[in-house]
Amino acid sequence: MSFRYAAGINKPGFNPLGTQTTTYLYNLFSWGNNASGQLGLNNNTYYSSPKQVGSLTTWSAISGGNQYVVAIQTNGTLWSWGENGNGQLGFGNTTAYSSPKQVGSLTTWSKASANFRSSLAIKTDGTLWSWGWNNLGQLGLGDRTDRSSPIQIGALTTWATVSNSPYSKLNFAITTSGALWGWGQNANGQLGLGNTTSYSSPKQVGALTNWLKVAGGAYFTLAVKTDGTLWSWGNSAYGQLGLGNTTEYNSPKQVGALTSWLNISANYGSSFAVKTDGTIWAWGRNTSGQLGLGNTTDRNSPVQIGALANWLTVSTSGTTQGAMAIKTDGTLWGWGANGDGQLGNGNITTTSSPIQVGASTTWSKVTSLNGATVAIG
Repeated sequence: MSFRYAAGINKPGFNPLGTQTTTYLYNLFSWGNNASGQLGLNNNTYYSSPKQVGSLTTWSAISGGNQYVVAIQTNGTLWSWGENGNGQLGFGNTTAYSSPKQVGSLTTWSKASANFRSSLAIKTDGTLWSWGWNNLGQLGLGDRTDRSSPIQIGALTTWATVSNSPYSKLNFAITTSGALWGWGQNANGQLGLGNTTSYSSPKQVGALTNWLKVAGGAYFTLAVKTDGTLWSWGNSAYGQLGLGNTTEYNSPKQVGALTSWLNISANYGSSFAVKTDGTIWAWGRNTSGQLGLGNTTDRNSPVQIGALANWLTVSTSGTTQGAMAIKTDGTLWGWGANGDGQLGNGNITTTSSPIQVGASTTWSKVTSLNGATVAIG
């Protein structure tokens, strides 16, 4: 008997007394583009199949930026590797690293998110921290000065979750009360504040306190509320807002009337979502088959990918014209552009329908970089 958990696989064993014991394994794997060492394999070699990163089995959270990764281990330590031209790795320098390196010595990190070249993280005390590129105020520190080490944003201790996009220069965070805040780039209204003004400090998106999840794409944003409704705003040149048109909106608009949306992800011009019934949906740009619908036709409203109802989560990012997704059985699937081997199926062939990555059934988390993938399994 085995049980799947949100962050890993429960692999039971038995002690000499015959009672069940539990061992949790959180191995880290990567593949695809590795020009900046973002695969963490201590080299710059591209791989089209998963390669294990080191031998540690304690990885619990990962987030991919433009060409770098931030990650958290089960002991609360923060790690990063890859591109570092703006200090986005948090080491107090701009040196790139091709293998995981711990950020400081604290063991109080709980969540982390990587942007184009800036990073966000939340500690167990509910404080919010940022570092890296800050040309449009995306660090939320009230200025436009880069930071190469973590700096606290304000004094609040009620931050619950963070999200950003490996392409855009904006960030979002949700508090424990369900309030949504955003800052940084806003030329297309992607902050949802009813204007196109960029901000260097957090601004609350409306007055509602029922936001659950948020995902930033390139110049647009998706969000889910606690009632299961789906919302979008910002640029919609490819129909990525899912509103049945290509109109740009600078404040949140509800996508349809359904109340069954759960997990969301967005990239350059495409959107993805998993419903509570386990079905997966896509819309927006589809030039490389990145919607997974078996064709290259753009869609401006959500369309179901296949007929299966066993999808768990989906990940896509930045300019990557593809997606990775995990099913409830622990299998990993990918589709779309594959020029750097980022789909992990041993080749560089683009596919417009989901293809399974190997035969493993222990995948639990996946993050997409630009042309690369990192996953826990």
